[in-house]
Order: sequence, then structure tokens, then C-alpha cells
Amino acid sequence: MTSRPVLLVIAHGSRDPRHAATVHALVRRVRARRPGLRVETGFLDFNIPSVPGVLESLAAEGVRDVVALPLLLTRAFHAKADIPAVLREAPARLRIHQAEVLGPSPLLTAALERRLYEAGLTPADKSSTGVVLASAGSTDPEAIAVIAEIAREWRHTGWCAVRPAFASASLPRTEDAVRELRALGCARVAVAPYVLAPGFLPDRIARGSAEADVLADVLGPAPEVARVLLERYDEARVPVPAALGA
Repeated sequence: MTSRPVLLVIAHGSRDPRHAATVHALVRRVRARRPGLRVETGFLDFNIPSVPGVLESLAAEGVRDVVALPLLLTRAFHAKADIPAVLREAPARLRIHQAEVLGPSPLLTAALERRLYEAGLTPADKSSTGVVLASAGSTDPEAIAVIAEIAREWRHTGWCAVRPAFASASLPRTEDAVRELRALGCARVAVAPYVLAPGFLPDRIARGSAEADVLADVLGPAPEVARVLLERYDEARVPVPAALGA
């Protein structure tokens, strides 16, 4: 039987202990969905084990193939620069394939709706509810454009309106998007954090939701998120034919 590559989930890390706890809960769900797949976790900053430390350990064990999966929702600086730089310093014996970031994905949109319904909404509320799609924010225009497109597409599934908002680096802020939806005449306003784990910026989103009617939880270990992780793993471990990859 061909050995499957190890899945290394690369998380940003945070001084907030809720961040690592949420990452580990998500990884446990991934392991439960794919028994027999070895899944490791490494952090870029603040938490241990570090990504270089995990890679060194895997190489010392004799592991050859690794799929490095950025636990990120958009392709911004960390996915384009930080993570590739760390992976370039990995032990030479490792063959590493960097998977794509998680978003966008219909599964993530389904996870956002799951969190809204868990927070008290029902499908019958959609047509009268405006939603703020609140992300961490980025200086990367590509990442900002992706969030705006997710909001546009999500609006077409029946919500009164959907507006993107950002906790940092970009505008509008969550509180401004909440007021805009209120001014549009939506009967209720809900905030859906498009973030994976608690921390400084999700807390800022929560503070900006003071005038909203509903604040959903972060995506965290939602089953849909675990499914996306495994999709990205499977995509990364399938070799691209030379004619297509040229």
C-alpha cells in the first residue's frame, strides 16, 4: 500500500489560548473524518510546536512526503510569502507540497450559515435578514476582492443583503456595515465572522457587532471546515500532469 503524505496543518498562532485550542479541535475533527491519515499541527508564531520544529521531527523519523496546508481563508501575505519561506528551509529529504488555502468554498459558506442558525436564526429568516460577512482584513487586494465576491454570491442564496466588513487594514468596519444594512431596511442584522479561531481581530469584530441582532460564532471546528481541509489535502497530493502544469 502506498504511504499517504503526512498532512501538516499550518496555523498562524496567537497569544490568545483560545486560538490554539480551536485549531487543535479542528485537527481532531479532521483525524476523525480520515482515520489512518497522520495529521500534525505547526504554528508560525506564538505557539508550539513551530512549523520548522515539526518538519525537523518528521524528517528525523524518516518521513518523505508532506502536504503543508495553510490554515487560512484567503491567499494573502502569509500564504504567498511567510509559509513558502518557512517551507524552503525544511530538511532537504522532505518532499513538500503546499496546499491551497481553504477559501473560497461552498462548504465554508455552508459553515457560515450553520453558525448563524446556531446563533438563533432560521432559514425562514433569510429574506428579512441582512448579513455582515466580517473578515480579519488584509492589505492584499486579491484577498479583499475574494471576500467581496463571497458576499455577492452569498446574497443570491436568499438573504436580504450581504455586506463585507473588515477588522483591520480595510474598510468598512463591522459596525459601519451593520448600520448600512439597518439603513437599507433589513428587519434584522446578523454578523457572520469569516474567521477560523478566536483572537484579537475576532474580538474586534464582536465589539463592532454591538448594534447587530445576531452575532455568530467563529467557524472553528465546524464539520464543513474539516471537509475543506481534506479536500485541499487530496488536491495537493494528486500530481499535476506535465502538460497541464507547464
